[in-house]
Amino acid sequence: MTYHTQMEAAKNGIITDAMKIVAEKENRSPEYIRDLVASGTVAIPANINHHSLSPEGIGDTLKTKINVNLGISGDSVDYEREMNKVKLAISFGAEAIMDLSNYGKTNTFRKELIDYSPAMIGTVPMYDAIGYLEKDLLEITAKDFLKVVRAHAEEGVDFMTIHAGINKRAVECLKRDKRRMNIVSRGGSLLFAWMEMTGNENPFYEYYDEVLDILYEYDVTISLGDALRPGCIDDSTDAGQISELIELGALTKRAWEHNVQVMV
Repeated sequence: MTYHTQMEAAKNGIITDAMKIVAEKENRSPEYIRDLVASGTVAIPANINHHSLSPEGIGDTLKTKINVNLGISGDSVDYEREMNKVKLAISFGAEAIMDLSNYGKTNTFRKELIDYSPAMIGTVPMYDAIGYLEKDLLEITAKDFLKVVRAHAEEGVDFMTIHAGINKRAVECLKRDKRRMNIVSRGGSLLFAWMEMTGNENPFYEYYDEVLDILYEYDVTISLGDALRPGCIDDSTDAGQISELIELGALTKRAWEHNVQVMV
């Protein structure tokens, strides 16, 4: 194989099997899909280890895709019930399952989910870090967070929401411009708390190139999470949100340079 990711193939003029499937589903030509993937305006999240996947395209000029959120939590530790949700979602035609599990050893559920699901699977590694690593938030190191990203990639996750744009500069903007509702992103608030407790830069920002190396290896699409999105109209387009959006634009271009597909 002369490529690692769908984007790398597309940039080299190669039409992959996944592109052919997406083209058929979208009533487009394979060449049309290839060109959109090459430009970054369409992503085909398709981990090389997700063998049950039926590929889908997300982005410009394509049909809207349905994503279903579910997962194991401290309030609902019932693997069978979550799998029933998965089966119901797929029976109704959902194209994506977002596994937001954040309690205990979530990889048992995730592995079963990936083995079963023809829908693409997404996760938020930050949610899983505390349970997966069995450490308190303060004890988790930057390298620990990367271990969770690698574990999810190896298991076959097709896309990961990673809050890489909330760096020290964006946090300073947030602090100067007081919010009515503070940070409403769960992943963002966990990262903010870790940064405040340790005094360190956001590990997903500081070690972004290493994150991209992992995602490139398994062809995982990065979903750049907006940690500083507003929780109410009064907070919209404040300094924190705009500062993060600027970072997300730069991080998108860096991912494309690594031939990693991006959703924002």
